Amino acid sequence: MRRLSALGTAAIAAGLAVAMSAPATGATTRAASAPPSPTPSPQAAAASADRLVASGPERLHRSPKDTIVRRGVTRGAGGLQYVAYERTYAGLPVVGGDFVVATDASGRVLSTSVAQSRTLSVSTTPKLTAERAAAISRGRLAKVTGVSQPRLTVLAEGSGRLVYETVVDGSYRQRPSRLHVLVDAASGKVVQQWDEVQDADDDRSYYHGGSQNPTSINSTQSGTTYTMRDSTRPGISCANQSGTVYSGTDDVWGNASGTNLETACVDAMRAAAAESDMVRAWLERNGLNGNGSGWPMRVGLNQANAFWNGSYANFGRNSAGTRQATPADVVAHELGHGIFQTTPGGSSGGNEKGGLNESTGDIFGALTEWYLREPRVGEQFSGTTALINYDPPDYLVGEEVDLVGSGPIRDMTNPSAKGHPNCYSSSVPSMEVHAAAGVQNHWFYLLAEGSNANDAANGRPNSPTCNGATVTGVGVQKAGRIFMETLNLKTSTWTHSLARRASLQAVLNLEAVGKATCTDFTRTRDAWNAVNVPAAANEPTTCS
Repeated sequence: MRRLSALGTAAIAAGLAVAMSAPATGATTRAASAPPSPTPSPQAAAASADRLVASGPERLHRSPKDTIVRRGVTRGAGGLQYVAYERTYAGLPVVGGDFVVATDASGRVLSTSVAQSRTLSVSTTPKLTAERAAAISRGRLAKVTGVSQPRLTVLAEGSGRLVYETVVDGSYRQRPSRLHVLVDAASGKVVQQWDEVQDADDDRSYYHGGSQNPTSINSTQSGTTYTMRDSTRPGISCANQSGTVYSGTDDVWGNASGTNLETACVDAMRAAAAESDMVRAWLERNGLNGNGSGWPMRVGLNQANAFWNGSYANFGRNSAGTRQATPADVVAHELGHGIFQTTPGGSSGGNEKGGLNESTGDIFGALTEWYLREPRVGEQFSGTTALINYDPPDYLVGEEVDLVGSGPIRDMTNPSAKGHPNCYSSSVPSMEVHAAAGVQNHWFYLLAEGSNANDAANGRPNSPTCNGATVTGVGVQKAGRIFMETLNLKTSTWTHSLARRASLQAVLNLEAVGKATCTDFTRTRDAWNAVNVPAAANEPTTCS
């Protein structure tokens, strides 16, 4: 796959400095249903966005001590482009001071996404020592292997809060942890923390045909050696726990056993390839990372778990030890954390953002299953009748692996069936992140399928609404596109209300380039109302 070189950097008025990477292009094995999108111009998008920023609009809440820095241009559907910015205050980085400017393919500005609500005005002289901040941060993990030098940072909370940011490496409940801790530089109170590590044909897979219908994965040949590196999707590979990519003298992998790790890699590679193709064909994203590539994976983790550590996805097995945790939705979930991390605003942030991150993984898991559309029990596939060993599409999470012996771990159609909230409330922002995923998961299902899909046999049951309203869906592919464009408007400070506001703006942006309609706007809003997420300040209210 050809990759384009990075564009040059340029300094412009008002302290703007940029480094952009032009999107790469690449073939996909499955054609998109939509017509070709206009060719975007990242240079034009950056220039237009820079002019907007330099003009100092009030909605950016810029103070005299702010310096704005452009970080890159991301391509979206229909030629949409998203120009991401960060800011410093008196030379200190600002958490929550980032924003995104959306343009069309030609660079015409369509909207902005700004989380910061006030202009910063805060003292940058700490009362707490860095050593004390490090000690407080260290206490957040039971087992610590390293602590970074605390860094003074401004948190964009009200008019600003001076904090120390410290990164603590160690472990939590037998899995690695890389915990970011924000400590108030005056009081010593921990005000935020987040973990970079996110939980959960002749090749024989376990979940994609088993021994009944062998599948096929792409590998790489060098001389007489084949390795589990996808030759057509850069960055995607599968290795053991030491990071050694599986290799062999033939191009035949796995034995269809639920305990065989090479088989687990066949499943992981199959799912990662499908997710990569899905984001290109359905969502018009340039590969999993938005820049033409994916990520490595590892199997053989001796835990009933799977996680994303910021660089690669790691997969264990179920609690019974009979199956590896590599069905399509689990693999796509963990790689979905990578997508969340590589969209504007990144993955750092508070607990509420963590719940939205977990939900993002579930949504990409569901999208990947629906893109694959593997058969259900009794359906015909490749001339035979499917019995077991497929991962057909639905909105359940981890139903095939039976991770802890109680079936699926989450249900997007009715989160309360697994003890998670269907509806937003004031308790959700502080809730355990996997449980808190229920609200946005429920919104996505209602957006995709509506409340009365009435097709439980095919993974689309009726779904309750929190306000008693009937909601009509827009279809899973369009719902995925709206969600992807919402992520492209994400900021480092991310809440359910901000996601709601961004999704409505995303539909308006898509409507401006012919990829959505005003009906989609109404249905997106209806779905948020149906899960009780309150409107954000200044959110769009009409579509014309």
